[in-house]
Amino acid sequence: MKVLIVGKGGREHAIGLKIKESSLVKEIYFAPGNGGMESIGKIVNICEDDIESLGNFAKKNEIDLTIVGPESSLSKGIVDEFQRKGLKIFGPTKEAIKIESSKEFAKEIMEKYNIPTGKYKSFNNFKDAFEYIKEEKFPIVIKEDGLKSGKGVTIVNSLEDGRTTLDRIFQEENKVLIEEFLKGREFSIIGMVNGDKIIPLEIAQDHKRAYDKDMGDNTGGMGVYSPVDWVSESIINETMEKIMKPMGQALVKENIPFCGFLFGGIMVTEEGVKTIEFNGRFGDPEAQGILPRLEDDLVEVILELLDNKTRKLKWKNEYTLGVVLASKGYPHEYVNGYEIENIKDISRYIYHMGTKIVGDKLLTNGGRVLTVLGKGETLEEARVKAYENVSKIKCENLFYRKDIGQK
Repeated sequence: MKVLIVGKGGREHAIGLKIKESSLVKEIYFAPGNGGMESIGKIVNICEDDIESLGNFAKKNEIDLTIVGPESSLSKGIVDEFQRKGLKIFGPTKEAIKIESSKEFAKEIMEKYNIPTGKYKSFNNFKDAFEYIKEEKFPIVIKEDGLKSGKGVTIVNSLEDGRTTLDRIFQEENKVLIEEFLKGREFSIIGMVNGDKIIPLEIAQDHKRAYDKDMGDNTGGMGVYSPVDWVSESIINETMEKIMKPMGQALVKENIPFCGFLFGGIMVTEEGVKTIEFNGRFGDPEAQGILPRLEDDLVEVILELLDNKTRKLKWKNEYTLGVVLASKGYPHEYVNGYEIENIKDISRYIYHMGTKIVGDKLLTNGGRVLTVLGKGETLEEARVKAYENVSKIKCENLFYRKDIGQK
């Protein structure tokens, strides 16, 4: 088989490494890929959002299966384009990805089908939104409605913070959601979905804030570990039965069936599990923590699922922990082009998120640059090994959290 992976981040690197293990796969292509993917497959110089060119490439090169990583490609309708061309692709259509691209749409579906989540209200102007938060108890959550790569959420603790946040958002956007702040413990669950069929993956714990002790702004994710011991089997079953399966079934009933990786951000509250958000793609860095533990052939699983067959997945009895190295200044302004050294000996533990090769040098080329993994029989062993690997990397413009996986 020939497989095309669309995207250029750590998620796509992790998918590529897993797919390389498949006996079914002969060639792997990455579009547009990054500096770490050249050893896995062929780099295709087509932007992930140029869906027409991607479709033409897949048709011309007789690609047997395409897997889509980034939400931007999905929201532009890459799945619809490939399906029109008769190409096999794993990902949600432009309509189905609205559960991520429109937070209001997702909330409406949850409300209609009684999927537990926090109360909310949407606004399209500053005045009404500000009047509303005057009557709310803090903290509250303010969400920008569109695609924000995991960074469009602000927790505000005072009326003045709320005013500043709303003013900033309405200078760029025309809609916000104001939500109840859910108290509890958060985890990520991802299912491989085709309509009302769903295969749950192992649980992962993301770390969203930029700095230690969960300080700083929200990011796309600064670290991850898997499995998550405090998430019990009963919590997983409750999440599947009350949240994940009902969302898949709801979208079928709405005549916009979902296919692909369905990501649920879940809060375990005193009242039970509640939905923070849905995403329509594999999480990043969750993919880097989860996929190394998967024993099954990922391509086989996807092909079976596209044929409406499911299986119970097998997992390695080990812990993984990934630390994200990011450009200084991220998630705000940062500078690319810094050389990264000393990664050759630990390359099997590294997922490239934002890198490029210029000549014989590996350079930074993004906000989040690398995920560095550790594995162990315990979480602490995986954590120690991950940070040992991090300590070997030399680059003057990277920073990372030092508390990933600590209680």
